[in-house]
Amino acid sequence: MTLDLFRSDATLRECEATVQSVGPRGIVLDRTVFYPLGGGQAGDSGVLQVLQGALAGQVLPIIDTRKGKDAEGRFTADICHLPDPAQPVDLTGLQPGDRVRARLDWARRHRLMRLHSTTHLLCHLVPQLVNGCSITPEYARLDFHMTDPLDREALTAGIARLVAEAHPLTVGAVTDAELDANPALVRSMSVQPPRGSGSVRTIRIGDAQVIDLQPCGGTHVANTAEIGAVVVTRIEKKSASTRRVVLGFAD
Repeated sequence: MTLDLFRSDATLRECEATVQSVGPRGIVLDRTVFYPLGGGQAGDSGVLQVLQGALAGQVLPIIDTRKGKDAEGRFTADICHLPDPAQPVDLTGLQPGDRVRARLDWARRHRLMRLHSTTHLLCHLVPQLVNGCSITPEYARLDFHMTDPLDREALTAGIARLVAEAHPLTVGAVTDAELDANPALVRSMSVQPPRGSGSVRTIRIGDAQVIDLQPCGGTHVANTAEIGAVVVTRIEKKSASTRRVVLGFAD
């Protein structure tokens, strides 16, 4: 099981960790700051600097991060760091118990955080269910279940206003029972938040005024002012009942 440090503090850029296993699915650590692909958000990249063992002093590029799977293909609590297959280092020298320093590609992660937080602002501006989502370092998209047209300039202006108002983002939680009693908190039609642990992680935007509150396991900025210049680059009619909104950076 990997301790996911990013869940409670998305600003952590590195940590020391112990190798748990090395296999075809990647390198599993006992703790990490790397976010694994999930919830529409891309997995993190960066490096593992080996501190102890046969590969001490080597730096291993990590090109992606994924959730672990068991033999039946079910997700586990492991987080797998995928080494660059083109790297010249022989990974057979990396063994369980070796110490490493996991360091994010922070510039890439921060772009993901800015865009992910903007998608939550967009959910406030377009109060419709979402039936698709993708968040990459270059762009993000949300597919809304709706038939009415959307105005690109009006949405861009709405995002700019919410960014300028500098609303805080806070990590919280609701119990499974509270979520069952308030199903409107779940905006996604395609992905349901994980249940069974007793509580579900939430992201709240706003202090006295709640701009958005919904279950989310991704990484976010601490304040909307940190988002900067993000605009709606295009709006597409994907089907009779789906409108796609694509976000990009203006800076």
